[in-house]
Amino acid sequence: MDIEEDIRSLQLDSAEDNNGVVNPEDAKLEEVEKSDKMDEDPKQEVQEQPVQAETKVKDKEVSSVADKEEEEELNRKRHLNVVFIGHVDAGKSTTGGQILFLSGQVDDRTIQKYEKEAKDKSRESWYMAYIMDTNEEERVKGKTVEVGRAHFETETTRFTILDAPGHKSYVPNMISGASQADIGVLVISARKGEFETGYERGGQTREHVQLAKTLGVAKLLVVVNKMDEPTVNWSKERYDEIEGKMTPFLKSSGYNVKKDVLFLPISGLMGLNMKTRLDKNICSWWNGPCLFEALDAIEVPLRDPKGPFRMPIIDKFKDMGTVVMGKVESGSVREGDSLLVMPNKVQVKVQAVFIDEDRVKRAGPGENLRIRLSGVEEEDILSGFVLSSVANPVPAVTEFVAQLQILELLDNAIFTAGYKAVLHIHSVVEECEIVELLQQIDPKTKKPVKKKILFVKNGAVVVCRIQVTNMICIEKFSDFPQLGRFTLRTEGKTVAVGKVTSV
Repeated sequence: MDIEEDIRSLQLDSAEDNNGVVNPEDAKLEEVEKSDKMDEDPKQEVQEQPVQAETKVKDKEVSSVADKEEEEELNRKRHLNVVFIGHVDAGKSTTGGQILFLSGQVDDRTIQKYEKEAKDKSRESWYMAYIMDTNEEERVKGKTVEVGRAHFETETTRFTILDAPGHKSYVPNMISGASQADIGVLVISARKGEFETGYERGGQTREHVQLAKTLGVAKLLVVVNKMDEPTVNWSKERYDEIEGKMTPFLKSSGYNVKKDVLFLPISGLMGLNMKTRLDKNICSWWNGPCLFEALDAIEVPLRDPKGPFRMPIIDKFKDMGTVVMGKVESGSVREGDSLLVMPNKVQVKVQAVFIDEDRVKRAGPGENLRIRLSGVEEEDILSGFVLSSVANPVPAVTEFVAQLQILELLDNAIFTAGYKAVLHIHSVVEECEIVELLQQIDPKTKKPVKKKILFVKNGAVVVCRIQVTNMICIEKFSDFPQLGRFTLRTEGKTVAVGKVTSV
């Protein structure tokens, strides 16, 4: 009897793990078993539950097997963060909205409501974007401001969409979106004139690509959107022209175009070439994959679930305790773990772990989590703090050495000791000052130049010492790339990108 009970409780456990979806075959088996039992002894059904509770207490093995099952469940579908980047009005939110609609995350009624709302604002083509742009300011202007979040699944992968703002005044928000992403979808508008504006100097397409590369977005899908536009009409010439112009630029930003970049044409508004491949009648020349297939096929580097725990905090709020949000960059977390909030060195205990809306017992690297903590007040935590393991805490510093590449200084500025900028590193935003230039690196040989330097200009690669006003948590780039790469910005422009070489 006991063995059967165990099987039953495991089945229930695994059903919970599958988000309450019971495998139909299991269910049939269960029904057959039940009906057999009912024939033998009708009281059996009633007795089942108390016995089950007892066996759970008696039998610790069951829970350990359930834990294993849970781990398998977590490992079964990988989780990826996708950030949508690109110039303002390229169609990022519309494409994101369409993905959610096609993967069944939004029902027809909601879409009809948005269509009506968009019509009332005489912005008919914006209704798909409303799925991602939820607040009123974003809808009235048709511009994304915050980083929108949403989830969808394909056959093999769970995705979190981060819809980053394209407008240049909101680049800091875009940085916080991209720093959590594993892969980027660069949305480009094929409409005459729109691609050119986004791509020329001062357009957001260029800055976003450079930022994405620095922030660790290793793989890029370049999606040429608005192909259904009357001026474009799925023209191969236009598509090839855009690909031809983007390829050298992506190379110069440090992407290996053959390995890490994939181009594909879509229509975000009409939902073409997204979930299913293109119809040959619409576009005869495209033989490649559709967007969902391309997303599924992306290989990303594996993170170490056994490494020291690191989770940069991007947000916090009160909810029956202090809750922090962030993405696990390394290690795993379980309910009941003791962790440190750095740089304050406050010891905290994990009360509960949530992935999306679901409470889980443990979570591994790459997941976006909300963790409820005890032992710390919400006002004592700032975004940019890092939740880290007690045995191997993250270093907290006010000064570090880094290798920088100067992209584009503001007019007539020279880069020298005393230069001030805003440092963006994982979720930290801090004022910083260059204290000393140590050596210049020859871009061709990658070796340091012997000559002592006092200043450098655009395009230079330089090793320098950087000082910040408050303690920040960072790692050497070679140990933890996600916590060791950064950008420097002044007056709303990205002036340099870099990596931490020593702490």
